[in-house]
Amino acid sequence: MPMRRLIAPLALSLTAAFALASAQGLARSSPAPKGPPRLIVAISVDQYSADLFAEYRRNYRHGLARLQQGAVFPSGFQSHAATETCPGHSTLLTGVHPARSGIIANTWFEPGSARGTKPIYCAEDERDPKSSPKDPVVSAWHLKVPTLGEYMKAANPASRNVAVSAKDRAVMMMGGHNIDAAYWWKGAGFVTLGGRELSPAAVRENAAITKVLAKGAGPFKMPEMCRANNQTVAVGKTTVGTGAFALDKAKPDQFRISPRMDAATVDLANGLVDEMGLGKGTATDVLSVSLSATDYIGHATGTEGLEMCIQMAELDKTIGRLLSHLDEKGIDYLVVLSADHGGLDTPERADLQGYPLAVRVDASLSPKVLSTAVVAKAGIALTDAPLVFGEGGDLYVNRAVKPADRVRVVDALVQIIKANPQVAAVFTNDELAKTPMPSGSPQDWTLKERARASFDPVRSGDVVFMLARGITPIPEPMPGSYIATHGSPWDYDRRVPMLFWRSGMMRFEQPQPVETVDIAPTLAAVLGLRVPDGSFDGRCLDLDSGAGNSCGN
Repeated sequence: MPMRRLIAPLALSLTAAFALASAQGLARSSPAPKGPPRLIVAISVDQYSADLFAEYRRNYRHGLARLQQGAVFPSGFQSHAATETCPGHSTLLTGVHPARSGIIANTWFEPGSARGTKPIYCAEDERDPKSSPKDPVVSAWHLKVPTLGEYMKAANPASRNVAVSAKDRAVMMMGGHNIDAAYWWKGAGFVTLGGRELSPAAVRENAAITKVLAKGAGPFKMPEMCRANNQTVAVGKTTVGTGAFALDKAKPDQFRISPRMDAATVDLANGLVDEMGLGKGTATDVLSVSLSATDYIGHATGTEGLEMCIQMAELDKTIGRLLSHLDEKGIDYLVVLSADHGGLDTPERADLQGYPLAVRVDASLSPKVLSTAVVAKAGIALTDAPLVFGEGGDLYVNRAVKPADRVRVVDALVQIIKANPQVAAVFTNDELAKTPMPSGSPQDWTLKERARASFDPVRSGDVVFMLARGITPIPEPMPGSYIATHGSPWDYDRRVPMLFWRSGMMRFEQPQPVETVDIAPTLAAVLGLRVPDGSFDGRCLDLDSGAGNSCGN
């Protein structure tokens, strides 16, 4: 083998080893932490699966290298079946499953409500007539439980609860109802809750973004580790796998679907730390930072191309900038990093890489086609409205149907869906309502138990079904925005990393399954925060690898 082919990998491994050694030295040179930290930093990396973490963790040199020097739980579980952004974010700082928080999907339907056959968005207040699913009046109204930040503020009103993300639903689900500062991306800049003014930090960040959009920008440099990912894959009428995020002038969507989105989010978070003096007050503050670019890129290009590899390298740098900024301010902070869900690569590339069972969902499982099939099978129809409607795996029967006929419609719908070879399981609303909430290791839960963990009797469908492993629920790819996704009950969507780090904390890794609902009770124990018994579905994880116990037991 030519020597030059050995030099680059060797240099890369030595650089990674040096970064790891530096991070280890930082952890060992600091005194063991005592007392509650002054700032909780909760980072969610949208669509950051345990698979992505495992694939890239040895290559991280910055923020994600440091976080691996704390408590590492590589098999965290978003235990429920509805592995979408809103339900996943709702578990992180509430400590409860979607069945309890009420956040069963990004959108759902309530046929008996004023919305009827129109969807309800998880982070809107549809009581406001100005709100619609496409342009919501952003609110945490649908969230039925408090977040960690709200518990902290109830214990000490001086505590500040701040959240920033590209996605409004991430902000609302991590911040909750009582939030001091909330920012998310809309159009070509960051916005906030109705009736509030943008802070100077947000104004400055928007001005900086405007300058970048006016000039455009060149592509990102390809890291050496990404050369094997740089392969063209045909997906429908487009190709993916070789993009490097060149930014055309005045193209905010290109900005959003790139590592620049995460960088801007962290820039704003750093600005809010300075502006609000987070971590410097009389009570512990909480800063929630949800980084959305991994999800946007995963949807637009899949998870295994050059695009995602570049994103992983830039994500590492971006998180490093956030941590370094907090270090420079001399703040005693504790970081937790996890994800709202995982993700599945585009089936066209999976087919080339040893998994031919990965395919796209058949159009026969769309609500419209299923509704037509039920009309033919049950002999029941409505003149001016769909008989069956819904999104994803939740299907609803129109409430214009008589109760007795509704039973026949549900029975027919179940029979039709069960007969489809792309379906793994189908349950009725009544069936799930009678199923006890699951317990024990989440990796061993049945499909019914996974469905039960994200079931609400009012918000969930009359029929809930799950696609077989490897089926992408996008019948036709949408170039540039939506060719791959998540949302299944399978572990590639459920398993996410959970990392905790604080200066002076001794490293350990626990490979056994834990849950994202364990995060809130773990942080509450570190803070000495008293919450009512039964507030959490999760349990406290002991972050002290020695004889001590951070859970206080």
